[in-house]
Amino acid sequence: MTFPFSVDVESWPIAGSFVISRGARTEAHVVVVSLGDGAATGRGECVPYARYGETVDGVIDTIQTALAGFAAPPDREALRAAMPPGAARNAVDCALWDLEAKRSGIPVAERLGLAAPRALVTAYTLSLGTPESMEQAARIAAHRPLLKVKLGGDGDRDRIAAVRRGAPASRIIVDANEAWSAENFDANMRACVAAGVELIEQPLPAGRDDWLRHAERPVPVCADESLHVADDLGRLVGRYDAINIKLDKTGGLTEALRLRAAAETNGFALMVGCMVGTSLAMAPAVLLAQDAAFVDLDGPLLLARDRTPGLVYEGSLVSPPSPALWG
Repeated sequence: MTFPFSVDVESWPIAGSFVISRGARTEAHVVVVSLGDGAATGRGECVPYARYGETVDGVIDTIQTALAGFAAPPDREALRAAMPPGAARNAVDCALWDLEAKRSGIPVAERLGLAAPRALVTAYTLSLGTPESMEQAARIAAHRPLLKVKLGGDGDRDRIAAVRRGAPASRIIVDANEAWSAENFDANMRACVAAGVELIEQPLPAGRDDWLRHAERPVPVCADESLHVADDLGRLVGRYDAINIKLDKTGGLTEALRLRAAAETNGFALMVGCMVGTSLAMAPAVLLAQDAAFVDLDGPLLLARDRTPGLVYEGSLVSPPSPALWG
């Protein structure tokens, strides 16, 4: 007999649409796990991602099959051994952290040694579009201190310049989502230098990024799709200057903490990012990101509405989660 748990699918409308090099979306489909021990209940949220072969139905099946093998909520190391990295394990792992906090009365932040976690400045994402539309979007968001610009390969030099015209005072990072090539890398890099871009995320396709070892990188290059867990770090040395840790890739906060420690040991700069989800998905990442060089936890800002209670966003400043939300 297993312990009580539930796995639910939720759809959250995106404000407008979210466009990257691989396509556009108007809704965020998330999976929420709730599990308990009879006295307390913990929750975690994940966002299945097709780029990694995930579907909502597949994630649900993976979670249900794994949890059916336990008579009580597993400890996080047992879960790590029983489930592979990815969205499914993320939801369960974060639910376990929440459950531990609620039944012990010790907040996750305290367990992590964060006596007073602080509010963080998050990037705000501009979707991929024409240079004209992206310049206009940049003008609307120009009050935000940090913009993350989605790029798409051809025409990116014009897009980068257009965003800088629209937001002359904002810091800028860019995300190519694997859309660049060895042929256009240098020209796009020069455009980033000219615009004062501070970070370039995943310019080349994962698996075809060894070319970066020989590329000049006056703007630091950050691994996203090329990195999931701590064991991936060794092959990234010399190719990348920074890594983007996402809980849906690592399979939860437990592995993300291992990855963060290993990355710091190996001299990588840290970025903590997200898929497009609600505040429940962002909450553990806010704690993980306390010492990160770049924070990209704007998922709820891209939604038409967020769950209640949610994280508190004041402009681009996101506060740590309240116990009523998570942890």
